[in-house]
Amino acid sequence: MRPLSVPHVDALDLFRSQLRDFVAAVDELGDQELLGGSRCYGWSRLDLVVHVRMGLEEVVGGCTAQTGRAPDHDAASYWSASVERDDDPVPHILWLRRTASAYGRPSAAVRHLHDVAARLAPALDRLPEEPVAFQGTVMTSGDFLASWVVELTVHQLDLDLDPGSPSPGPEALALTRRTVEAIADQDLPAALDDRTGVLVGLGRTTPPPGVELPRPAYPVTAR
Repeated sequence: MRPLSVPHVDALDLFRSQLRDFVAAVDELGDQELLGGSRCYGWSRLDLVVHVRMGLEEVVGGCTAQTGRAPDHDAASYWSASVERDDDPVPHILWLRRTASAYGRPSAAVRHLHDVAARLAPALDRLPEEPVAFQGTVMTSGDFLASWVVELTVHQLDLDLDPGSPSPGPEALALTRRTVEAIADQDLPAALDDRTGVLVGLGRTTPPPGVELPRPAYPVTAR
């Protein structure tokens, strides 16, 4: 795995931008569309929105979780720790379905997402450039935010929206590609644009004709 770190200011700007893009994409979906399938195995789009909302609530807490300990993970190795914690995804998939089904309508989950996004704004304003303890890891504040740029970017692609719908920004896609390549310690084929490279590198889609992925580096396992 390659090291990957992102400066605090760059990650903060990118996180704010990608959060807006993700929320805008979700806002495009009505109740019926939210009940449709996503690219995430076993998840509807509603499940995915609830998953992201719960994660963002953790990010709010992470913004106040400064520590004097030295970072032990960066923006790439955080994902290997995540996989180790979740080697059997089935119980979480089923738990998430039950949680999402508690909403009276899917649109209520979208309103809840907006509420959490609004709470994040002042938390981000106060986030100092100090190490953050998050989900059993310690990261620089920039790498903490960068990991969530990737989370939001991948899950926006997982919404599997029609062409013309809000898409992750080019900088967020580029960072996500760099993260996937750092996890794999292997570059994706240059013929793949960043959006396609992320989807193929994570195993969400198959490579286009004539493009082969380096094996066994790909697809990487990172939810």
